[in-house]
Amino acid sequence: MDNSQINEKLKEVSGWEMQNGHLTKTYQLDDFNASLKFVNAVGELAEKADHHPDILIQYNKVKLSLRTHDQDSITEKDFNLAGKIEQL
Repeated sequence: MDNSQINEKLKEVSGWEMQNGHLTKTYQLDDFNASLKFVNAVGELAEKADHHPDILIQYNKVKLSLRTHDQDSITEKDFNLAGKIEQL
């Protein structure tokens, strides 16, 4: 996907942005336990999609970064998983 396509798709996934060639979003949750539950739910979606985000947990904040590594770019797979994560 080129930058204009990515910018159009970003309109479909609230709060997600492009940072350093990754599709990213930081979620703020109630506490560390809520962060762990959220990460586990994301992990289940990622396994089903066979597409795995980078995950950073900082107490009640979880940062997700998506990039299709075998294509070395942001692709439709990234937006598909981001959309499913938004439904959690």
